[in-house]
Amino acid sequence: MNTEPKNELCCAEKEALRIRVDYNNMLSDKVGANGISAEELAAVKPRLVAALESANAKRDSMRWRDLYKTMPPILDSILEAAAFVRETAENFVVLGIGGSALGPIAVQQALRHLHHNDLGKAVTGSPRIFVEDNIDPERMAALLDVIDPEKTVFNVITKSGSTSETMAQLLIITRILLDRFGEEGVKDHLIATTDKEKGNLVGIAKRFGLRTFVVPDGVGGRFSELCPVGLLPAAVAGIDIRALLEGAEYMDGLCMNAEPERNPALMLAGLEVLAMENHGANIGVLMPYADSLKYIADWYAQLWAESLGKKKPSENGYLRFGQTPVKSLGVTDQHSQVQLYTDGPYDKTVTFIGVDRFRTEVMIPHAFDEIPGVAFLSGHTLNELINAERVATEHAVTASGHMNKTIMLPVVNEFTLGQLLMLFEMQTAFAGELLGIDAFDQPGVEEGKNATYALLGKPGYEAKLEELRSSAAKDAKYVI
Repeated sequence: MNTEPKNELCCAEKEALRIRVDYNNMLSDKVGANGISAEELAAVKPRLVAALESANAKRDSMRWRDLYKTMPPILDSILEAAAFVRETAENFVVLGIGGSALGPIAVQQALRHLHHNDLGKAVTGSPRIFVEDNIDPERMAALLDVIDPEKTVFNVITKSGSTSETMAQLLIITRILLDRFGEEGVKDHLIATTDKEKGNLVGIAKRFGLRTFVVPDGVGGRFSELCPVGLLPAAVAGIDIRALLEGAEYMDGLCMNAEPERNPALMLAGLEVLAMENHGANIGVLMPYADSLKYIADWYAQLWAESLGKKKPSENGYLRFGQTPVKSLGVTDQHSQVQLYTDGPYDKTVTFIGVDRFRTEVMIPHAFDEIPGVAFLSGHTLNELINAERVATEHAVTASGHMNKTIMLPVVNEFTLGQLLMLFEMQTAFAGELLGIDAFDQPGVEEGKNATYALLGKPGYEAKLEELRSSAAKDAKYVI
């Protein structure tokens, strides 16, 4: 696989690769009374303009938005580290969770061969890549059954350096590396991605002299794919990381447009907020029609849920916000979920993602011409079939009166994927402004973290442990 960066695209090439957003089927003109009316759109426009202005005023604190500007100076060091991994390792293992894993998984799935790990390094030019985003003991044991630590480089990713899951993984791997190679050999098998100054991983990296990459300030985990968190694993796989950043820059430019009708992320945010506030659509389905984009739905689910699932004090307790994201895959989930999306409640929106040109074409050959009910497929391609099924599902969902919209990628490549990542990040930021909440914190996550610390005996959490024991004693009588 060629890892040399491609030449920067010209304006005409960028425009030809521009993502398109079709939101006609969100409107009452298409889906009837359950859709958003022209009057609603007109009424929300001042809020959209205010949300854009507010987000732009906060740009200095939204540093994930400027990664296409701040990353280029360190790209050479990322590419150098990636080259070292590609030359020396047969396996590259990411240790992380949440945004430290979901982004890399989504990009790897989108831009590598779908059976990358099965093809072998001789074909792909890069090692097998594993992203270990869970602490199921059987999963860790299974990983260690299929990799040789001597031929593996691990990338541990945690900005705080205190993420229990990731640090537990690191303890297991570090013990293996120390026993096999001693302290001097650890640096050849471990790369750290963490905060510049704070956290336990900083000290560990210094102790072993590890290659270390920094998660910039103002870049939360779910917004971190376009910094070293995602760029290093992508570069190891031979993905053009400059083109990813170029796509993000292009989309950010579109998201600066002061006219909501020409600002894709602002319009998407406005439509989802109106659907929530006025139509009770508290579920948002994301349904890509491409296996390459399957895990974009997983990444988006964290982005949308963790950013918007918030509460604010009110006179009667709390106002609670958020829309539950649901992951779906076309055409697979036409056979498991679409019945609900057509005949079920009007409590959801559906966002389809389509691809104009797949990176390969597969013909459907002639074999059973004597069976008309099968023969009609012959002479077509799987490309035609998957797009026909997407259009047909859009029609069925629309005809049933359910709100939906479609995002079209001309092709899945680094430039269009960079656009898609930035589109969803900006949609999320604008939605937070429209709802009047902080889309960049996650206070609700902390209670679970603190309870975990207490249960495992972390110093300073003794009171929390007593609280948990008291609660468990009260609940015991309701166990069957």
